[in-house]
Amino acid sequence: MKYFDHAATTLPYEDVTTTVAEIMARHYGNPSSLHKLGEASSKLLSKSREVCAKALDVNPGEIIFTSGATESNNFAIKGAAFQYRSRGQHIITTETEHPSVYECCKQLEQLGWQVTYLPVNTDGLVSVEEVLAAVRKDTFLVSIMHVNNETGSIQPVERIGKRLKEHDPRIIFHVDGVQGFTTLPLSLKESGIDLYSLSAHKLRGPKGIGLLFVREGITLFPLLAGGGQEGGRRSGTENIPLIVGMSKAIRMTTEGRRERETKLSTLKTKLMDGIRAIPELEFNSTETGASHIVNFSFPGMKAEAMLHMIEEAGYIVSTKSACSSKHSEPSRILLAMGKGQEVALSGIRISLGEDHTEKDIEELLAVLDLTVRKLRNIKGREN
Repeated sequence: MKYFDHAATTLPYEDVTTTVAEIMARHYGNPSSLHKLGEASSKLLSKSREVCAKALDVNPGEIIFTSGATESNNFAIKGAAFQYRSRGQHIITTETEHPSVYECCKQLEQLGWQVTYLPVNTDGLVSVEEVLAAVRKDTFLVSIMHVNNETGSIQPVERIGKRLKEHDPRIIFHVDGVQGFTTLPLSLKESGIDLYSLSAHKLRGPKGIGLLFVREGITLFPLLAGGGQEGGRRSGTENIPLIVGMSKAIRMTTEGRRERETKLSTLKTKLMDGIRAIPELEFNSTETGASHIVNFSFPGMKAEAMLHMIEEAGYIVSTKSACSSKHSEPSRILLAMGKGQEVALSGIRISLGEDHTEKDIEELLAVLDLTVRKLRNIKGREN
């Protein structure tokens, strides 16, 4: 099987899996314990924090380890909401956020907060001016993802962050960086980003571990009460093997970012050129989006039918966000972009990885062409 679903999850680096296994076997001490086994684990924890901080160009004390991006996003938004409730109860986000942001905001609405969900254009982009226009006196948080997980749309988070700080430096700016970190460099300092979420398994690290960057001076209300780990901000015994594995994956990802972006851009262009030659298919992604995601639709045809035919030919692709792919509703993201119901029901996402080759793309395009021709015949018989 050829795997084209890297936006959902990635195969860990071999060095990462080896390291995780070694740490599990040799360094099983609780990092909070005072004995030698605990001290050894504590040193690994500190070193991993330093490695992650260096990759993000921030201070080690600004890194909080979590169980993944869903927790990081929830911690950023709810932690800020509970901590700064007296400052205001208004949040700004977009209609195309990942469910771990979108549904988090929906929960807060039930508890009395007010949320503005900004619209996006047909390319999935939010306007910087619309973000600023939505700011109110009681706005305390803006949360906008860097790269959309379904379409690859790249939001102008650098400009948004800078303009927000010029407008009102008290407003906290959160960015979900999960899909952008592997290929797009982003200066957290220069972009005015206060909170930044990452997940290890999206960058060839282990599942079940992530981090949240919290700029010095920002306080978040702890969502987990307990032993006071992570500086009292996130209680629970730290998972040393996964943390070390993530730090290695982040380092390797950062070191290979430029070459990865160049290669993936070339493969994406080839893929889009091939899809463009199939008249039934309609793009939901753009050439200027992230280099690893291409989303398209076969209007009038359910995405599941196409996905399973492609899978039968030996290729793994996706429909929408992995979190939502088992639900048959039309894509919330594509509807927000102004796509029709038929387009939103038939979206297919192909997400590339650094191990793919031009031959892989050619073979996948041949499968897509054959699949569309089969579905075209079925559709013709039905009509």
